[in-house]
Amino acid sequence: MKKQISLIVAILALLGTSYAQGQQEPMRLSLQESIKYALQNRASLQATRNEEKIAKAKVGEIRATGLPQVNAAVEVGNNFIQQKTLFDPSSFGAAQELDDFVITPEQIDSGEPIVLKPSYSEPQPTNEERQLQAISFVQPYTGNATVSASQLLFDGSYLIGLKAAKTYTELSRKNTIQSEIEVAEQVSKAYYGVLVNGARMELLTQNLVRLDTLLNQTKVMFDNGVAEKLDVDRLRVQLNNLKVERQKAERLMLLSESLLKFQMGLSQSQPVLLTDELAAVDIDLGQLNPQNFDYSNRIEYSLLETQQSLAELDFRNKKSGYLPKLSLNARYGYIGVGESLSDVLNVRAGSNNTTDRNWFDFGYFGAQLQVPIFDGFRKRYQLQQAKITLDNTKLGFETLRQSIDLDLKQASTELTNALDVLESQQENLELANEIARVAKIKFQEGVGTNLEVVTAETDLREAQTNYYAAMYDALIAKVNLEKATGTLLTK
Repeated sequence: MKKQISLIVAILALLGTSYAQGQQEPMRLSLQESIKYALQNRASLQATRNEEKIAKAKVGEIRATGLPQVNAAVEVGNNFIQQKTLFDPSSFGAAQELDDFVITPEQIDSGEPIVLKPSYSEPQPTNEERQLQAISFVQPYTGNATVSASQLLFDGSYLIGLKAAKTYTELSRKNTIQSEIEVAEQVSKAYYGVLVNGARMELLTQNLVRLDTLLNQTKVMFDNGVAEKLDVDRLRVQLNNLKVERQKAERLMLLSESLLKFQMGLSQSQPVLLTDELAAVDIDLGQLNPQNFDYSNRIEYSLLETQQSLAELDFRNKKSGYLPKLSLNARYGYIGVGESLSDVLNVRAGSNNTTDRNWFDFGYFGAQLQVPIFDGFRKRYQLQQAKITLDNTKLGFETLRQSIDLDLKQASTELTNALDVLESQQENLELANEIARVAKIKFQEGVGTNLEVVTAETDLREAQTNYYAAMYDALIAKVNLEKATGTLLTK
C-alpha cells in the first residue's frame, strides 16, 4: 500500500513539473532586445570571441620571447662505454739523467773549494715508449646540475612581431564585429518573418470568422428557401480551404519562431512574445542611393585596412632578417664524477673540501652577436613574396569599393521596388476588401449571386497573401540596405 502511495505521489509530481514547464512564461522581446540577447548568447559568437581571446594571448606569447629566459636542468648518467683517446707518453719526455763528472787528485790536493757543475741529458725513448696508448679521461658515472639564462637585446623581427601581434588582435576584434553584424542581420530577418506571419495569422482568423458567419447566414437562407444548396456547398468548400490554409500558416508561424530562437541562441522550449508591431517599423528612405558614401562605415573595408597593415609588417619583418641579433647568455652549474652511481649521488662539493671533492662548479657569462651573411637568397625570395602580397592587398581596395557601390545600388533598388510593390498590393487589398463587402451585401439582399461572394473571398485571400509577401520583401530589403550602409548594428 505504501509503495502504491509513493508511486502516485511520484506521478503527481511528474505531472506537476510537466504542467509547470507547459505554463512557462513567454519571453517578451523587441527587435533590439532580440539582437542584444543573440549577441550575448549565440554560440557561434562566443566561439568567435574565444578566437579574439586567443589572439590576445598570442600577443603575450610573442612578448614573452623578449623577456629573460631561465632554465634549470639536472642529469645523472652512466658512461657504459667510456670515450677514449690516443696518448703518446713520449710527448711528455723521460726523466733526465745526471751526466758523469770527474774530480781529479790535483783538485783535491790544491786545498781550494771544488765547485761542481752537474749537467743532465735526456735519454732517447725506446720503441716501446714511442707507441701510442688509448686512455680515457671519463669517469664511469657523471652528473651535472645547471642553471642557464639568456636575454634578447636586439632582434628586428621581434620588434616588428610585437607590432604585428597587436595588429592581429585588432583584426580578430574586427572579425568579431563582422560576425555580430551577420548575427544582427539574421535575427532581424527572422524577427520580421515572425511579425509578418503573426499578422497574417490574425487576418486568416478574421477571415474564418467572417466566412463562418456568412456560411451560417446562407444556411438560414437555404432553410427559408431563399438560397440554394449549391450556395451552401460553395461556402463550405471555401471555409474548408481557409481552415487548411490557416493550419499551414500556424505551422509556418511555429517554424518562423523556431528560426528566430535558433538565430538568437535561445532554447526551443522557451516561448516568446514579440512586442514590436509592423505598423511601427520605420523605413529610412534617406538611406536610398547615398552620395559620397564613407567606405570605412563598412566593416569589410576596415578589415581590409587591417590586413594591409599586417602585410606591411610582414614585409618589414622579412627585411629585418638582414639585421644582426644580439643577446646575453649566462650559465652556472656543477659537474660531478664518480666510480659508481652512489658515489655521484654522494655530493661532496663544499668549499672547504679541497681533497675529496667529486662535484665541481663552473660559470659562464657572455654576449652573442649573430650576423647573417649568406642564406642562399632565401630572404630575398621571401621579400618578393611579401611585396606581391602587399600589392595584392592594395589592389583589393578598388575591388572592394566597387563591390560596396554595387551593394548600395542593389539594396537601394530592391527597397525602392519593394516599397512600390507594397503600395500597389496595399491598394489591391483595400479594393479586394471593398469588393468582398459589397458582394456579401448584394447576396444577402438577393441582388447578387453566391458565386460572386466566393470569387470575391478568393480574390481577397490572394490579395492578403500578396500584401504580406510584399511587406516581408520590403522589410528584408530594409535590412539589406542597412547592412550595405553599415548602419545595421552600431555600438
